Amino acid sequence: GHASQIAQLATRPVPPAWVEVTGLVGLWLGFVSAVVLTSRLRGTGNPLRDMGLSVRPWDVVIGPLFGLGGQLLLLPVLYLPLEHVVPHLDRRLKEPAQHLTGGFPGSDLAIIAFLTVVVVPVIEETFFRGLVLRALLRVFKGAGPVVGVAIAAVADGIIFGLAHFELLELLGLAAFGALLALMAYKFRRLGPGIFAHATFNLLAILSVAGILH
Repeated sequence: GHASQIAQLATRPVPPAWVEVTGLVGLWLGFVSAVVLTSRLRGTGNPLRDMGLSVRPWDVVIGPLFGLGGQLLLLPVLYLPLEHVVPHLDRRLKEPAQHLTGGFPGSDLAIIAFLTVVVVPVIEETFFRGLVLRALLRVFKGAGPVVGVAIAAVADGIIFGLAHFELLELLGLAAFGALLALMAYKFRRLGPGIFAHATFNLLAILSVAGILH
């Protein structure tokens, strides 16, 4: 119903909230469809079981610790060498999150924040660490139980980073994605990674909102 506004929307620095939400929903439909289809064709027909989508009480503690470590330890260390190479690095790293959340009234921002912190981690972990990682583990199985897992985790992280289409953030996203892949492999379920991912996203939004610095 907004086809006549496409040219106008393309010139706006921050798209309306409905553009962000419908874009996310379209992306999620693709992710969920891929998971369900693969489960029916190559699995048991139960996507939750096939992808390891289960949560245990301790995941609420374990996951946020990894999410905090990702934002407060992993990213600063990774980007430290680039601080004197890339001008205004900190501001540029925040731009994607600002693009997603900036300029919206309170209600729209609350909806997008909820989707980013609650819905995104479940869907992305199910797709990237459930479907993609399991496929990569089978592909690199011949490399051995250690090297094969390491290659699969790194490859999963790179795919996860590339899927966000943010060049400067690729390093951090790929590294955190690899960490989430190792968590999924180690714990044999997605619960810890979901809470880690949620915490990681929450800290990013709080930073953009000026609550954290």
